[in-house]
Amino acid sequence: MAQTIKQYLRLGARVCAMAVALALVATTNAGATSGPGCLRVVNVPAGDVLNVRAGASANSAIVDRIVPDQQGILSLRSQCIPLSRPWGSRWCPVTHYNGNSVVDGYVKARFVRDQECP
Repeated sequence: MAQTIKQYLRLGARVCAMAVALALVATTNAGATSGPGCLRVVNVPAGDVLNVRAGASANSAIVDRIVPDQQGILSLRSQCIPLSRPWGSRWCPVTHYNGNSVVDGYVKARFVRDQECP
């Protein structure tokens, strides 16, 4: 039962995030912000992409590729792990909203920085 509740809450969060993303497309003030919790891609060379992995490992399957400056909304789901490692070596659990696509995965912390959510 607890698992069903978690799935329901996760679905509700995705629906809310998609509503926010759709509202952003309709708004004329793209510079407006609603608070912290989003990330921007950094340290990725022009012409390259940031790989989103299925798990917190470079050996995990690539589930998405983010083009810097065309990333949609990249939202941090919880703390980057493991806490015992230096910041750049941690893996951050993220949700990537881009158009009609919603992907959960992990990115290396050295390739993202905090930013206000649009």
